[in-house]
Amino acid sequence: MISWSRKGLVTLCMAIVMLFMAACGGTPTQPSEAKGTDNKEMAPKPAASKEPVKVVWWHSMSGELGKAIDKLVADFNASQKDVVVEAVFQGTYDESLNKMKTSMDSKSGPALIQVFEIGSRFMIDSKAITPMQKFIDVDKYDLSQLEENILNYYRIDGKLNSMPFNTSNPILYYNKDMFKAAGLDPEKPPATYEEVAAASKALTKDGKYGNSFAIYGWFMEQFFANQGAELLNNSNGRKGLATESLLNSDAGVKTLAWWKQMVDDKSSLNLGRKTDDTKKAFIAGQVAMTLDTTGSLRGIVDGAQGKFAVGTGNLPKPSDAKDGGVIVGGASVYILNNRSEAEQNGAWQFIKFLAEPKQQAYWHVNTGYFPITKKAYDEQVVKDNLVKYPQLKTAVDQLHATKANTATQGAVMGVFPEARQLTEGAIEEVLNGKKQPKEALDGAAKEITGKLGTYNKTVK
Repeated sequence: MISWSRKGLVTLCMAIVMLFMAACGGTPTQPSEAKGTDNKEMAPKPAASKEPVKVVWWHSMSGELGKAIDKLVADFNASQKDVVVEAVFQGTYDESLNKMKTSMDSKSGPALIQVFEIGSRFMIDSKAITPMQKFIDVDKYDLSQLEENILNYYRIDGKLNSMPFNTSNPILYYNKDMFKAAGLDPEKPPATYEEVAAASKALTKDGKYGNSFAIYGWFMEQFFANQGAELLNNSNGRKGLATESLLNSDAGVKTLAWWKQMVDDKSSLNLGRKTDDTKKAFIAGQVAMTLDTTGSLRGIVDGAQGKFAVGTGNLPKPSDAKDGGVIVGGASVYILNNRSEAEQNGAWQFIKFLAEPKQQAYWHVNTGYFPITKKAYDEQVVKDNLVKYPQLKTAVDQLHATKANTATQGAVMGVFPEARQLTEGAIEEVLNGKKQPKEALDGAAKEITGKLGTYNKTVK
């Protein structure tokens, strides 16, 4: 008979318990992991801190505009801890869009991208985006706080696919001192084609010209809208894909004939396609009037300071034009659908931040672009800026006076960059005396229509 000591019995019992637990698939709890000597549960280990969601934003704002972007991003990142936005400059709008196209089959692209307004049709047809309307509906986001005539451009088929960001329109800039010297009222800019032509003749003397307008397709698009005329069929491409260019309609021919006549009578100086060249000529006092974006207003007014007073007027239109207005230019931001849900939601949080009055006021004052939010005009910094640059009121009033219709909403097509180039080529041919307005516009319209047909075949 085997005799057991108390110590041996305890050891044997523990061994049996361990064998039993192993057989049942369990593991005995180590004393150090169970209870402390004071019979209280040990404190749980602290949970790992949640990493913020990273949202990469591709944009095309350089120079001072880029600095304003960086400030907005820094302010957002400092305002909360859930999302970190990284802004990455990707070159021009065209360059950025081309980079996005090459990244669509991978996840090397951004969660958020800034795209110029004429890229709207492509972005929708690409199927690469999550429509902004989805986030708006889920959040019950109040769109009534935003400018209706800005939303109109980006609202297609009753919904927003992107959120407006940098927004501008074209205005007439004029030299008040030259107007006064020519016997013209410096407080009354010409408002019609006929008035511009007459004023230009009166202002052309001593080696100086009445006006200079850059050969820019955007201006032709604006001249169409200001006459209430559509640039494309199918309601400017807003009720089904556009299949035909209307560039050679009466609105286009009338505009180009007016422009050509001023060049022929040497009251308008043709400086080619670069808007910077006409801007420089205006600031130098070589020409009395020019067309440019509202985004250039601060630069033009500051550049002319000490030389002459700058006046601003609405975009001219034929005297018999009705139901028109201007189309917004600039760009909007899209959320791409090949990024995670967390990134997409993070991008939406950033977009809402950008749309707040304080941010819109900062953006407006530091860039010249319109605020997209109505209450931004109540911010003191905006009020002070309007005192310093009263010329901005022209642009704001012009935007608000625009009558909403398919003409002023603007055309949408997948071949817009190519169409602009063809339009500029036609204007150039006419101003250089190579073709008559109708002939040049017929040729360009035919080519654009052909490109529309080719593009439309790629849309599924």
